[in-house]
Amino acid sequence: MDRKRIGRRIRGFRKLKGYTQMDFAKRLGVPLAVLGSVERGTREIPEGLIEQIAGTLNIEKDELLKLKVE
Repeated sequence: MDRKRIGRRIRGFRKLKGYTQMDFAKRLGVPLAVLGSVERGTREIPEGLIEQIAGTLNIEKDELLKLKVE
């Protein structure tokens, strides 16, 4: 899994939904520092958090993890 690409996708979808990083971290129940490092790709993303992020963004997990743009 390419953490940096996934982090950028998370940030992009978060911004499309209109969430600030702080609001999104609160919705996920994770510290702001954790979300920031996930979005920067400096932290390994646990499977459960990926599913939680996708659910909160109302997208499929596969869409979030898709690495190639069609």
